[in-house]
Amino acid sequence: MKYFAPSELLINDDGSIFHLHLKPEHLADKIILVGDPGRVEKVAAHFDSKECSVSNREFNCITGTYQNKRITVVSTGIGTDNIDIVMNELDALANIDLKNRTEKADFRQLTIVRIGTSGGMQPEIPLGSFLISEKSIGIDGLLSFYARRDEVCDLDFEKAFKKHTKWNPQLASPYVVDNDMELIERIGKDDMLKGVTISANGFYGPQGRVLRLDLHDSHLNDKIESFRYKDYKITNFEMESSAIAGLSKLMGHKAMTVCCIIANRRVESANTNYQPHIEKLIQTVLDRI
Repeated sequence: MKYFAPSELLINDDGSIFHLHLKPEHLADKIILVGDPGRVEKVAAHFDSKECSVSNREFNCITGTYQNKRITVVSTGIGTDNIDIVMNELDALANIDLKNRTEKADFRQLTIVRIGTSGGMQPEIPLGSFLISEKSIGIDGLLSFYARRDEVCDLDFEKAFKKHTKWNPQLASPYVVDNDMELIERIGKDDMLKGVTISANGFYGPQGRVLRLDLHDSHLNDKIESFRYKDYKITNFEMESSAIAGLSKLMGHKAMTVCCIIANRRVESANTNYQPHIEKLIQTVLDRI
């Protein structure tokens, strides 16, 4: 039986997991992830009842019930580095006995849906639309730190993407992961678009934004927009979906990301008054999860 030393699995004095401050009994099987800590309460406002509310740093967590479904909503903050923390600690809560530091005999599968915001990469994607990530491309390198990375990735897609973009070898090698198809079909209906999402490891340079610093490749976004692989094209930029999809597949969980498009990079438009759209997306996910 695998044992997890205190230096590897950090547990607080009250028995909660180190960063999230959740205890195993706080965790539901259905989980909604949001980036913004303030959005946790917006989701939980729809709950019929609340069991617990825990906060530490950017990680806010509320577990409650919505239409007889027990749901935990967690804020991740920004970036795949935070997703690495959140996904590992959620999995530990589900599948490690924190008292004796050993893996549980029976695997517990989690269902994870990220509700996020995103910038469109194709001119025909309208502001305010909901877009599901069928595939997620990580340009952050996170998944390559884990064994069996190639087993959960679309290697032919990766090869074609790197060739088309003339990918800079000084950057982390992109990885491409499918989101869970059953979840995509359950959450996504005719009122949602589907596409391929790039998870960038930054908001400015990695997504092609130019302020005072010039870019190493000023044409990268043009190459991303023009890339085609089979029936796929890259539809949007955000910063978390690839790590959620990749780590979930490695761990055996079901996960997907759906984003509200609040900007379109290719026509240089944006809508900062997107909260009504997010509220509608929250309600839709709660109904379908």
